[in-house]
Amino acid sequence: MPPHDADRAWRTQIVGFALDHPTAAGHFPGEPIIPGALLLAHMLDAVAGPRRDVACYEVRLVKFLRPVRPGDELTLRWRPHANGEQQFEAWRDSSQETVMLGSAREVTLECE
Repeated sequence: MPPHDADRAWRTQIVGFALDHPTAAGHFPGEPIIPGALLLAHMLDAVAGPRRDVACYEVRLVKFLRPVRPGDELTLRWRPHANGEQQFEAWRDSSQETVMLGSAREVTLECE
């Protein structure tokens, strides 16, 4: 469901997938969909924002509710939750259908 003006805690970003998106050719021939891993990667990049090169997130929950097809445009939205996680969801702009929802939390990784 799209955010309402009163729901200012949500941040949003629009992402689109070209009709000839390279992942669609093999996923699946004749019925192309955008892979869930790619949708999740776009969401985590949006959540991390400018810190994406240094921020790491552990996905706590993700549900893919409907397929995303080449040519679709999605609205990604996320907000901090009281438990310290980032709650997120995505919906297809043309139909306002929720296609993905979940949560993630930032984690610290030790680099050598």
